Amino acid sequence: MAERLSMQTLDALAPGVERFAYDRADLAIGVAHLGPGAFHRAHQAWYFDRLLEIDPRWAISGIAPKSATVPDALAPQDGLYALAELEAVTRVRVIGAVTEVLAAPREPQRVLARLAAPATRWLGLTVTEKGYGLSPSGDLDAGNVDVAADLAPGGGQAPRSAIGWIVEGLARRRAAGLAPFVVASCDNLPDNGAKLRRGVLQMAAARGADLAAWIEGEVRFPSSMVDSITPAADDALRALVENRMGLVDAAPVQREGFTQWVLEDGLGPDGPDLGAVGVTLTSDVAGYEAAKLRLLNGAHSSLAYLGLGRGLETMAEAAADPELGAFVRDLMIIDIAPTVTAPRGMDVGGYIEAILKRFRNPAIRHRLAQIAMDGSQKLPIRLLATTQAALDAGRPVERLGRAVAAWLAFVAHETAAGRALQDPMAERLAGVVRERGAMALLDLREMFPARLAEDPRFRTAVAAGLEA
Repeated sequence: MAERLSMQTLDALAPGVERFAYDRADLAIGVAHLGPGAFHRAHQAWYFDRLLEIDPRWAISGIAPKSATVPDALAPQDGLYALAELEAVTRVRVIGAVTEVLAAPREPQRVLARLAAPATRWLGLTVTEKGYGLSPSGDLDAGNVDVAADLAPGGGQAPRSAIGWIVEGLARRRAAGLAPFVVASCDNLPDNGAKLRRGVLQMAAARGADLAAWIEGEVRFPSSMVDSITPAADDALRALVENRMGLVDAAPVQREGFTQWVLEDGLGPDGPDLGAVGVTLTSDVAGYEAAKLRLLNGAHSSLAYLGLGRGLETMAEAAADPELGAFVRDLMIIDIAPTVTAPRGMDVGGYIEAILKRFRNPAIRHRLAQIAMDGSQKLPIRLLATTQAALDAGRPVERLGRAVAAWLAFVAHETAAGRALQDPMAERLAGVVRERGAMALLDLREMFPARLAEDPRFRTAVAAGLEA
């Protein structure tokens, strides 16, 4: 059996496998990251890995707030792991940026020491939306057991919520006379920096007005947008990595070759120079989010429903279909792009070509049936707002109507086949189709606003698409 990946065995790495190009002995930990799961290690850690080649101050302490699974897998490997980039030719690189891994429930004092360390100047989070402990209104959720424990008077216990760890770390830095760290949400939440800031200020206020005022005046909470398809690790990945490296890796990660990190500018004079390694620094993160929502997500859903209508199984198959590939290119360039207000510096044409290349990637088996789930929630923000904007501008909407019609046809087909839809409105959608037909779905005002649904240009385009 092959040896385990670690600093001791690194020199036995097989030829052709990329590895970090710096001496780990020269590094200092400047980044604490809550939630060192697969996405963080495939995405942000990859950027920091490249940054360490020019600035050794930004090694990562990966802090698992709940589970010891990742720390237990990475610790015997000295934090090393393989990243496989899934393209026509798969690349494997050993990432060395994570030099410390901590399990918060098991070693809270080490976590608190890391958060209070003078060299720690960046705290990142990938804990999923649920991990923020916020209510639908954006306030701290007092019904969340971890948030409630951290809000309880008395103190003396280690934090339990992600926001609790942030507030405790900042409180200790303030007490020690240290500058705060930057707090960077890297979860896919719109306006994530402002949402996190609001929750942190509310928890800090529960501890004292002075702490809350210091955080409000001193701490940066940049918003961000992150993007890269990152399939879960499986036996096939572990076998591929072992075969390529000649070493066993208990914690490999994989993603597509494309990766994007858009970050709100203004990290301060002592922040990491992430722009030097490909991160887009901008004052308009929301503009990039809107472009992604309409161009990427809108085209994604359109291809999913159209591809399913042709009996296709994966996104790569749908994008490779000559007619569908040409259709979605025209949809993005002619119909969607004119509705997008591109942020300064964004190459919309280049972004569209990158999206099409991603869709065609045969190494990513993204099932159309999975993409098609929850259409009642996705279509209003991915396609219907775009369609209304096109109508308002007096542009034709035949292709957009066909994409919407493909969803109607999907709902009708699944209902006729007796299959339950994977959608929060499943019963309502099926009932409408059975009683009144697919076009009657346009009468659902929780999905289709009256101004759009009653526009004869839109109804004609949808009806023609449904008939086709």
